[in-house]
Amino acid sequence: MNDIVALGELLIDFTPIKSGNNKEAFEANPGGAPANVLAFLSKLGKRTAFIGKVGNDHFGKFLYSYLNERNINVSSLKLTDEANTTLAFVHLDKKGDRSFSFFRNPGADITLSKKDVDYNIIRDSKIFHFGSLSLTDEPARKTTLDAVKFAKKQGLIISFDPNYRKPLWKNINEAKKYINAVLKYADIIKLSHEELELITSSRDLDYGSSVLFDMEIPVIFVTLGEKGAYYRYRGGNGLLKTYRIKAVDTTGAGDAFMGAILYKLSGKSLEEISNLQKKEFEEIVRFANAAGALTATKKGAIPAMPGLNEINKRIGSFEK
Repeated sequence: MNDIVALGELLIDFTPIKSGNNKEAFEANPGGAPANVLAFLSKLGKRTAFIGKVGNDHFGKFLYSYLNERNINVSSLKLTDEANTTLAFVHLDKKGDRSFSFFRNPGADITLSKKDVDYNIIRDSKIFHFGSLSLTDEPARKTTLDAVKFAKKQGLIISFDPNYRKPLWKNINEAKKYINAVLKYADIIKLSHEELELITSSRDLDYGSSVLFDMEIPVIFVTLGEKGAYYRYRGGNGLLKTYRIKAVDTTGAGDAFMGAILYKLSGKSLEEISNLQKKEFEEIVRFANAAGALTATKKGAIPAMPGLNEINKRIGSFEK
C-alpha cells in the first residue's frame, strides 16, 4: 500500500551555478513538481509511487534511476522513443526567485497515455497527487483526467497543485478551463497567490479561499513566499508567517511545502483532517513553512530538500 501516488511531469531542471565572462553555466537536476513532492515524502519515510513518462534518452534514464534509488515505485514510469525528456532552464533573480524556459514541443511527459497507467498502483494508495502541467496537451490531459476520476471513485484523497506555467499553455483561457475542470475532484489544494487570482479572479486571501471552500474543496493552502502561507479548512483560516532565511533558489520550495503537508496529513481520513483542532492544523502549516524555507536556502529542487531531523531541529531556531 502506497501512502501517496503522484502523476505528472518528470523533467530535468538546468539550474544556474555560475556566470561571468559572458558565459552562463548550469547543472542538471531532477525536477517536475509531482516528482519533487514524492522525493521529499520518500526522504521522510513515506511509501510513494510515480506515474509518468520520460524519454528513452540519457536524461530519462538518469531520472528513472534517480527516483528508483530514492525508493519511489517507478513501475509505472515509462521510457519512450516518441519524444525527448522535457528540459527546463531555471533563471534566478537577485532574491533567488525563479522563472523557467521550457524545451517541450512535445516533451515525453505529454505523451503519457491511458495504457501507460497501472491503475492497481492508484487503487493501492491513500492519496493521489497531481498538477496542471499534465493537462496542457493530449494525450496526457485525458490520461490525467481519467486517473483523477478513478482515484476519486476508489476513495483516495485527491491533492492538487495548479502549478501554473504560462509558457506551457496555448492561452490563459485554456489554462482556466482545464484547471477548473479538475477542481471539483480536489480535496486538498495548494496554490500560489497568482494562481488564486487566476482561479477566483481575486487576490484577496479571505475571499478567494472562501470561493474555493464554497466549491467544496475542504482543505486550502495559499503559499506566499517570504510572507508565509494562508490556510482555510472547516476549523478556521489564517495567515502564518514563515521563517527568515537568505533565499538562494526558490525552485522546489513550494513542492517541499506540499510534501510536508501531505506527510503530516497522510494516514488521516478527510473527515479527520477537517476536524483537526486549529492549533494542531497550524502546527502542520508551520512544519510545511519550515520545509519550504529550508529548501530555498540551497540550489536545486530535490537535492535541496531537507530531511525530517533538519526540519524539526530548525523549526524553533529561525528568527521570525
